[in-house]
Parts: sequence; C-alpha cells; structure tokens
Amino acid sequence: MHNQPKFIPLRSTEFFADRRSERDPIPGTVARGQLHEDVYLYTGRHGNDLGNDLPFKLDRTALLRGQQRYDIYCAPCHSEVGDGKGMIVQRGFKPPPSLHDARLRNAPLGHFFDVMSHGFGAMPDYAAQITPEDRWKIAAYIRALQLSQNATAADVAAEDRGKLDGPPIKEMNLPATSIQNPEQMPGGPRP
Repeated sequence: MHNQPKFIPLRSTEFFADRRSERDPIPGTVARGQLHEDVYLYTGRHGNDLGNDLPFKLDRTALLRGQQRYDIYCAPCHSEVGDGKGMIVQRGFKPPPSLHDARLRNAPLGHFFDVMSHGFGAMPDYAAQITPEDRWKIAAYIRALQLSQNATAADVAAEDRGKLDGPPIKEMNLPATSIQNPEQMPGGPRP
C-alpha cells in the first residue's frame, strides 16, 4: 500500500531527472480565484490608510444582501440594531462595542471590512465564511444602521419633514385585529 502509482508532493521519484515529483508551475500562472488585482476590494486600504468608499456602486439589492448577511453573522453578538446586546451577550458572553459609539460612527468603512477580515479583540475573523463582496455589503449596511439609529429631523429632506408629524400609531385607523389578534399578523403569531 505504501508504494502507489502516484506522485506525492515533495517526495523523490525516479521518473524525472531532478528526482523531484513536484513540478514548477509555468511562469506567470496564477491559481484560479487568487489574482486579486483590485487591492482595495480585498484589503479595504488605499496604501496604508483604511478607505471610506465602497469598491462598487451601492444599490438596494446590495444593501439588502448586507442586511441578510449582518443578521446571520453579526446580529448574534451585535444585535439587530447594533447596540451590542445580541443573543450571545444575553447568554453571558462579553458584549461587543455598540456600533453607535462615536468612535465607530466616525470609523471609515474599511475599518469594518478589516475587522470582519482579520478579527479584533474577542471577535474572530470571518474571511473564510463571508466573501469580500459580502463583507463590503455588511459594512454598507452597518453604516445605514448607524444612520438610522442616530438620525435627527435635520437629516430628513425638507419636503418630507411634514410626514414626521403624522398621527401616532394608536390614533391611526387600523383594523383592531392587526394589533390585538396575533393570529392574523403576517407570519402568524410570535412566540
């Protein structure tokens, strides 16, 4: 069983004159999927500085994908609103920082990409689980989440500010069953 008709890397062989079983790759070849010409896409850096721009055009589809990936990989610790009080923390683990801290609200997008790629403190890296494109989409969603949780009336366009002064939910003309009967709510009753 030890002597099989195959070449094992870095073992000697009588077949080639130099007695090596492993051959040198053809000059200029690159392993499939390993070229990474767009350095910023794969590092989040312009030189040594973390960048604050996305390497692609942001649209609704990308933001929704970022939300989906955030809910899967980030919300267990950071929570769905990013306050650092996710389910893992409720079970006794050390809480991560709130994504709404001034330090993180002012951090460039490349910071979030870098932390997801390499980990930071107790947070492990997610480079093997999340593609670079999805890490950027999560970073964009984090920025949207930060904006949504820290918005002021001044952030709303002037023509839309009147909508903020609408009636409270309890005064809106909603069918009683939509609030009082959970069986009729979309998705059924909540546990």
